[in-house]
Amino acid sequence: MEDEKDMCPASIFGSNVFNDSVMKTRLPKVTYKSLKKTIEQGLPIEPSIADVVANAMKDWAIEKGATHFTHWFQPMTGITAEKHDAFISPTNDGKVIMEFSGKELIKGESDASSFPSGGLRATFEARGYTAWDCTSPAFVKDGTLYIPTVFISYTGEALDKKAPLLRSAEALSNAALRILKLFGNTSANHVTATVGPEQEYFLVDRGLYNKRLDLMLAGRTLFGAKPPKGQELDDQYYARLRMRVSEFMHDLDYELWRLGISAKTKHNEVAPAQHELALIFDSANVATDHNQVVMETMRRIAKKHGLACLLHEKPFDGVNGSGKHINWSLSTDEGQNLFDPGKTPRQNAQFLLFLSAVIAAVDDYADLLRMTVASAGNDHRLGANEAPPAIISIFVGEELSAILESIETGKPYEGIERKTIDIGVTSLPNLPKDSTDRNRTSPFAFTGNKFEFRMAGSSQSVASPCYILNATVADTLSRFADRLEKADDFMSEVRAIVKETIKKHKRIIFNGNNYSEEWVAEAARRGLPNITNTVDAIEVLKEPKNIDVLARTGVMSKAELDSRYEIHLENYSKIINIEALTMIQMANRELIPAALTFLNQLAALNANLKSAGAKSKAASDLLTKVSGLVDDFEAYTIALKDAVEAASAIDNPKESAVAYRDKVIPAMANVRAVADELEMLVPENIWPIPTYADLLFRV
Repeated sequence: MEDEKDMCPASIFGSNVFNDSVMKTRLPKVTYKSLKKTIEQGLPIEPSIADVVANAMKDWAIEKGATHFTHWFQPMTGITAEKHDAFISPTNDGKVIMEFSGKELIKGESDASSFPSGGLRATFEARGYTAWDCTSPAFVKDGTLYIPTVFISYTGEALDKKAPLLRSAEALSNAALRILKLFGNTSANHVTATVGPEQEYFLVDRGLYNKRLDLMLAGRTLFGAKPPKGQELDDQYYARLRMRVSEFMHDLDYELWRLGISAKTKHNEVAPAQHELALIFDSANVATDHNQVVMETMRRIAKKHGLACLLHEKPFDGVNGSGKHINWSLSTDEGQNLFDPGKTPRQNAQFLLFLSAVIAAVDDYADLLRMTVASAGNDHRLGANEAPPAIISIFVGEELSAILESIETGKPYEGIERKTIDIGVTSLPNLPKDSTDRNRTSPFAFTGNKFEFRMAGSSQSVASPCYILNATVADTLSRFADRLEKADDFMSEVRAIVKETIKKHKRIIFNGNNYSEEWVAEAARRGLPNITNTVDAIEVLKEPKNIDVLARTGVMSKAELDSRYEIHLENYSKIINIEALTMIQMANRELIPAALTFLNQLAALNANLKSAGAKSKAASDLLTKVSGLVDDFEAYTIALKDAVEAASAIDNPKESAVAYRDKVIPAMANVRAVADELEMLVPENIWPIPTYADLLFRV
């Protein structure tokens, strides 16, 4: 790593990115202007410029030390994929030259049958394509030029998360521009969903990590008794960074800055060994790519520092899990934030219309939005008094709630001053960006000029929540535009739409404590869905209204949605299967033998005491207790093995997933309970795996 004097963030930021400034310098003006039109306006790329761009990109990458290129894509595995090809091309004299064509830049080919496709591709139908996404800049990392791409099948279906995201971005922009045009804004050419993700994670000592098979294979601890100290003193949050953690964060920042990733905020989180990194806003597409790079880089940099980065939603039982807060907003290419209330009646009306569209979309498709954050890992986190419950609701704050109520009822708004709210006739109060307190328990909170979706799990891609938000809001805005374009009196129709929307969808607005049992009961009375587990959440992909909205906006066809249904069910079952098999192996090969070793020592101790004519009730009771626990441990482990075999033998994906949820997970809980009790009794020198105290405090 360079000396500190060479590491000014301003000088290195984006130094390994083929960004706009590099393109402007290295591309001919005609080529640059053509490529910019494609990027900014979504126009098809002109084939004639592809070779020029590819050659410039190759020369720049080689100067950065690259020898290979890869089409970098995001299949349905939840992580990224890459196949590296060298720039070399043989010559007749036995040497090589460095080449990279426009064809290689624009299109690649991968084995589609080797990635999850949910039936879109059969095993013998191997062909799949990667296509260059020029809206997300290429970058150099580890000697390779990374080219962001979409991944599609031979017949054109999306096999990844990026293609639906790009489609949703286009649908949202088109719908929003229709609304803006009606408000008199004809200069805006594009509306972008912008995203600023906050990434939570744990860091543990790598030596201890390597001694835990569950952490290595499942990403979370399947065994572990509660330590004497956890997070109850609230002394971890924002506390001074430990030296190893600080050094890790320092290197992480500079690595990310070189890749043009705006790592902004870093701090300790609530739990011991837990931390957070927040990025500055970017387009949803670029933000998604950047977050994937962030997670990959965290793991790599952690290893260099003798640490392991845990991105699982719940690595430790009884300790706060990790989420990913998705800050989502809408902005025009002129820099206008569409969730800024503005200072004039017309701006207020525009703000309220866009706000109404979000409220309606989230209420109408709450089940679909809930599904986007469903995973086996997140099931352990949601509703655990550390994250929002599984119920979708929107926080807008007291002041905005009062304004919306005034609009709905026609009663005077009693806020800064008593005023009747008549959109477009009298002005709303000038709402400051921080017009209300924050609500950290809300799953979907309006925070001044953006929404914060707090249900996403720490390990997942932000793509799915973003493209569902984009698609459903786009569909709602399109419905609004249909009405407004036919209206005789535009502002009267705006007024009517806002009022109707508030009246119909106000049930989704809740400003109170989402953690309380009272809210669960109140949400049920309101008719809000409470989907508590992943298997049930996946079922919403079969709902006609959800199929229709994604097809109507062009984001995903029914066949593509059906494939996701199969993929998500299989993924859930496979994850639980891996966890259960890991638990069985650890129990049989590590924990039960350790417990038997201690039991043997206790038996020898009691025998020695008896032969010496001594009696110890404590020794006798402990022998009896440990003996019973070991027997239970073995019996529960056998029962778990039987449950896994039964679930894995079921051919129907849904029925298999249900069996893993209803049979295997409870069986795992039984095994863990008895093992954790034994951990509190077996001496440290005999218990074979690091404890929670080791993992959480020895960093």
